Amino acid sequence: MEQSGVLVLKPMPEFKLEAYNAETGKYVEVSSEDYKGKWTVICFYPADFTFVCPTEIAAMNASLDEIKGRLGCEVLAISTDTKYSHKRFAETEPLLEGLKLTIGADTTGEVSAKFGVLIEGAGLALRGRFLINPDGVVMAQEVQAPPVGRSVKEFIRQIEAHQHAHKTGEVCPAGWRPGKKTLPVNTEVEQLTGRVGDYITLEEIMEQ
Repeated sequence: MEQSGVLVLKPMPEFKLEAYNAETGKYVEVSSEDYKGKWTVICFYPADFTFVCPTEIAAMNASLDEIKGRLGCEVLAISTDTKYSHKRFAETEPLLEGLKLTIGADTTGEVSAKFGVLIEGAGLALRGRFLINPDGVVMAQEVQAPPVGRSVKEFIRQIEAHQHAHKTGEVCPAGWRPGKKTLPVNTEVEQLTGRVGDYITLEEIMEQ
């Protein structure tokens, strides 16, 4: 299995997996083909029946109306557990009541390795989260060690920023949120080069 490094600005690795669709309660098959032409987040986690993992999955599930509904971004969770383990996990963990996510079963670790998040020798995945645009290109990746969970709110901010940049050709400064200033390098690149501070202040950048 080929171990990938940084995937940003590279094509999404191709994959095919058995999965558990918690919304329908059925076992399904998912593949990279299903997500072509769509904004997509692929979110790896270490294992079912652990401690931080259900908190992350529950937070992502609670934000589905915003991520999938308002932002039109598909969500696929993946671990190296079996699809049967995913079903049992979804049915027994109290935090996962009302789960609507689909969870892929990367039992061989092949997909985790393609995305560069397989923990060699452990057969588990790191906490890796990848945002893919409709052209099938990875626009953002975040990888963390198992002890610390990730922020869904920050990820939603990143989706909004990448979607705005993709649509307009403008770029988004640190901490950008909808309604804040962007940098219109698509139309004013000469004026902005070396003079960004004339256009946007530190106070505006840091404003919450």
